[in-house]
Amino acid sequence: MNQNEINLGELKLLDVRTIWPNESSDFTPWLADDKNIARLSDALGIELEVESTEVAVGPYAADILARDSGTGAYVVIENQLGKTDHDHLGKAITYAAVLSAGAVVWVASKFTEEHRKAIDWLNDNSSDDVAFYGVQIELWQIDSSKPALRFNVLSRRGEVTIKPPAPLSDARKLQFDWWTEFRKALLAKKIIPSARAAGPRYWFTVALGRTGIHISNICDTYNNRIGVRLYMRYKYCGNAALTQLEEQKEEIETEIGKPLIWNPNPDAWDKTILFEREVNLNDRKRWPEYVDWMVEVTEKFMSTFGPRVKRLNLEVVAESDEDPQE
Repeated sequence: MNQNEINLGELKLLDVRTIWPNESSDFTPWLADDKNIARLSDALGIELEVESTEVAVGPYAADILARDSGTGAYVVIENQLGKTDHDHLGKAITYAAVLSAGAVVWVASKFTEEHRKAIDWLNDNSSDDVAFYGVQIELWQIDSSKPALRFNVLSRRGEVTIKPPAPLSDARKLQFDWWTEFRKALLAKKIIPSARAAGPRYWFTVALGRTGIHISNICDTYNNRIGVRLYMRYKYCGNAALTQLEEQKEEIETEIGKPLIWNPNPDAWDKTILFEREVNLNDRKRWPEYVDWMVEVTEKFMSTFGPRVKRLNLEVVAESDEDPQE
């Protein structure tokens, strides 16, 4: 064959936003899917299991909270479809500190040399209790072929083993046991086909099929209270969602069968509608009663709020709903 006649394709690096136009509503849910988090796991050499997305940390939200399957340690994943900046780096470190994470994975489509060096510096100078990863997401295409994904790990701590979390406090151990029992009862009643793993935390999320709005069950060991909340994220028009649902307040409370607490923390960015009760969580003999109550209320919240949440008109973001952190 004449060497001048060899026809080679052109390899092109695509803008990731051609596939995922929006970071929070497109890319984060995609990455949190089991088959896609497995791709990131392969690149990092860590077996990751997603715990939750958009996890509230004060007025901010961690994109993805996962666990290292081998050790059980938390792994914070911060996504950025663009050039890295100080804001995302600071948030990632803050999330790791508040959530006691064993690793931080910063995924971005372009890393500046300064931020790459910053991750290397953190790995060299921080304790062995936390590891930092810088991962560049790339989309490659040959001529008009389907785009191919590559997670290019630019920075990592060499030969690191993510350490397991410290032993649980009595309160965290109680929460873990509580959510284990609640999850078991929720699945046994077939209210939902699957449920997130139990964990030593304040909340347990049940999806409603709409981004940014979900049921958030709570176990407050400090005040001996349990409850069920409709949780509406600020960045997904939480104010507008609350306003529209308040217009149906009487009808909703009739269906639930009890008065609800509407927006109990008015100064918070995220909005909630709450139904709670006092309990004695240290009296485990009463747990079956408490768990049955929470399962029953969760089912009522799903049947009452589920259809209404799907019908909410949140296409146009009101000025009061613009996320000040974006």
